[in-house]
Amino acid sequence: MGTGRGYGKTILFGEHFVVFGLPAIASALGSFTLAEVKVSEGKGYTVNDQRPATPGYKKTKYKESMQSIMNVIDHLNIDLNNNKLEITFSGDLIAASGVGASAAQCTSLVRALNSTFNLNLNNEKVNDAAYEGEKAYHGTPSGIDNTASTYGGLIWFVKNLSGGKNTMDLLQMPKKVPLIIANSGITASTTEVVADVRRLKEKNPEKFEKIFVKYKELAKSAKKAILEGDIVDIGKLMNQNHKLLQEINVSGEINDKLVNLALKNGAIGAKMTGTGRGGLVIALAENEIMQEKIANAIEKEGYVVWKTMIG
Repeated sequence: MGTGRGYGKTILFGEHFVVFGLPAIASALGSFTLAEVKVSEGKGYTVNDQRPATPGYKKTKYKESMQSIMNVIDHLNIDLNNNKLEITFSGDLIAASGVGASAAQCTSLVRALNSTFNLNLNNEKVNDAAYEGEKAYHGTPSGIDNTASTYGGLIWFVKNLSGGKNTMDLLQMPKKVPLIIANSGITASTTEVVADVRRLKEKNPEKFEKIFVKYKELAKSAKKAILEGDIVDIGKLMNQNHKLLQEINVSGEINDKLVNLALKNGAIGAKMTGTGRGGLVIALAENEIMQEKIANAIEKEGYVVWKTMIG
């Protein structure tokens, strides 16, 4: 028997833009998915998914989840003809669009299989295998989710569109900052939204090129602000990033509502995170007192809220 963890994540800057080779900044969360693998006589595998989740999430993602498991098993050359795997997923990460739930599931499974079959995988190999699992969820994933899930911390990430090694720099903030994560309760298909953005880009290349130029400068400023711990600038840049996501048509009405609600109640900055068109919104707070105020205001509107720290 073997176990493994995969941590959740939130993208502070750059979701969707990262798919096109632009930099993104992600932060791992303290919450994780735990995978447990038992080997018994027989062949094939069974799955017992005990993860807490947004209502409907696991049903919506079921086929993708099963395919991701097979992708990982195939990539690691696990023999299912002479081994029956009993796979159980649990943990305290609530499966929802925007927290890297799929990457956490993939990474936890890779680590559990690594432990069970003594594969001696280092973090790089774990990350590679988790990326293969992510393909079932995202088609052509950026790689940022599985990288954050595998390595943890704050990450500056740039996807190599030529197929070479991705850029991954670990960042360090001088202090930890309170973050609110608000769940819209809506689960969107990442594959469909990413494909939709790609189609829009092909139809409006000049518009997207202008947006990309704006985002590149924003990302550089965000990296500088994070390294300096300038939360006011980080907040302003989050607001700007959200506006750019609106321009590429990935922020839904519910996302905008939650962003405005957070800002109205004292957030320094707020934006959608992850897939968009539902999913999650993140908001930066000056301190834990303001974090509590913002969280309470959003909860009063009937939404589920998590409080965490980044940095």
